[in-house]
Amino acid sequence: MTHVFHRDPRKALPVAVRGDGIWIIDSEGKRYLDASGGAAVSCLGHAHPRITEAIVRQARELEYAHTSFFTTKAAEDLADHLAAHAPGTLNHLYFVSGGSEAVEAALKLARQYYLEIGQPSRHRFIARRQSYHGNTLGALAIGGNAWRREPFRPILIEAHHVSPCYAYRDLRPGESEEDYAVRLAAELEQRLLELGPETVAGFVAETVVGATLGAVPPVADYFRRIRAVCDKYGVLLIQDEVMSGMGRTGYLFACEEDGIVPDIVAIAKGLGGGYQPIGAILARSHIYKALVEGSGFFQHGHTYLAHAIACAAALEVQRTIEEEDLLANVRVRGEQLDRLLREKLARNPHVGDIRGRGLLRGVEIVENRETKAPFDPARRVHAKIKSEAMARGLMTYPMGGTIDGRRGDHVMLAPPFICTAEDIARIVDLLCAAIDAATRAKV
Repeated sequence: MTHVFHRDPRKALPVAVRGDGIWIIDSEGKRYLDASGGAAVSCLGHAHPRITEAIVRQARELEYAHTSFFTTKAAEDLADHLAAHAPGTLNHLYFVSGGSEAVEAALKLARQYYLEIGQPSRHRFIARRQSYHGNTLGALAIGGNAWRREPFRPILIEAHHVSPCYAYRDLRPGESEEDYAVRLAAELEQRLLELGPETVAGFVAETVVGATLGAVPPVADYFRRIRAVCDKYGVLLIQDEVMSGMGRTGYLFACEEDGIVPDIVAIAKGLGGGYQPIGAILARSHIYKALVEGSGFFQHGHTYLAHAIACAAALEVQRTIEEEDLLANVRVRGEQLDRLLREKLARNPHVGDIRGRGLLRGVEIVENRETKAPFDPARRVHAKIKSEAMARGLMTYPMGGTIDGRRGDHVMLAPPFICTAEDIARIVDLLCAAIDAATRAKV
C-alpha cells in the first residue's frame, strides 16, 4: 500500500535507500549501476561529499529568501560562474527549478522581448518533430513528442513543427550531410515564409536530441545554417540543452561544438547534478538590455526561483567539474563508450544505429538491420530492454515511438562524468546482454 501517486501506479518499484558514486542501492541491498544518470541528471554520481557539504553549509546560513525581496550570494556566484564560461554574450541568467520551467521561461522571455522592441506580432514558435522540451503545457506544445502531446492537444498553445535532423532515417540515398543540412534549413525558411516571418518569435531545438530520438546529434553545419535563417528573418534561436548541456557532450554548452551562439539557451539536469532541483535560461545581452530599458522587468516568476540551497549545490557541481577536469574525462570515456558499443554490437542484427556525443549515447533497435524496419510496437522492446537491464543491475533510459511517436525503439546511456574505463566496459557488457535478451524474447 502506497499513498504516493507514482508515474505508473500499477508497477511496484524498488526502494532506493543509498547512493555510492555511480551506484544506487535499494532496500534489499541490490546495487544498480546508474548508466543513465537517472534521466541524464546525475553527472557526478551519488553522495558526492563536496556537493553534500555545500548543501549543508548553505542550509546553515540561509535556506530561502524570496527573490522579490533579496538576491543571495549563492545565486550571484553561480550566475557569475556560468556567464564567465558561456559562449558569446549569453551572460544573463534566470534561475528556475527544472527543465520544463526553463523552457517555459524561454518562451515567455522571447515573447516579451519582441513586445519590448515594438514587434508585437511575433507570437509563434517553430520547433521540430520528435523533439522533447518538457511536460508543462507550453513546453509540451513546443515539443514534437507525438505520444506525450496527443492526450493534451486540445489545450496546447499554437506551435509549428519542421523535420528533425535525423540522418539515420531521413538522409536520402546519395545525399551528403552538407546537402541534408541545406535541405533542412530551407524547410525552416519555407515554414517561416508560410507563417509570415513577422509573426514568428523563435525556433526551438535541442542541440542533441535526447529522450524522444535517443541522443541524435546534428549533422555537418546544420546549426550554422539554422542560425543564418533565424538571423535573416529576425527570429530568436532558442536551444534546449536541458539534457545535452552542462558538460554532457564534453563541452559545458553543447552548442560550442557547433560553433554557434543561440539567443537563449535552457539548461537543467547536469546543472545541479540531481543534488537539488534547479534549471536556468541564459539570455544574450541585447535581450536583457531590451527588458531593462523597456518595461524594466521580466513578467514571469516562481516561488522557488534562484533558491539559495539549489544555487549553492549547482555552483559546487560546476566547480567540481572544472577543478577535476571532468569535461576531458567525458570526451575520453565518451569515445570509449562509442567504440565499445560499435565493436560489441557490430554483428547484432537488431542494432540499427549507434550515435551521440560525449557521454550521451543512443542505440536504435530494429527488427531488420538491412531495411531499418522497426519491431511491432506491441512487443515493447524498449520496455523489455529496461527490464532486462534492471535485472542485471544496470540503469538505462529506453523509449519507444522513436520514428513517429508510435513505431521504433531506442535505448539511451548517460553515465556520470566520473566513470572509469572499467565502468564503461561493464556498462557495455551489461547493455549488450540486455539487448540480446530483449530482442530474442517472444511476444
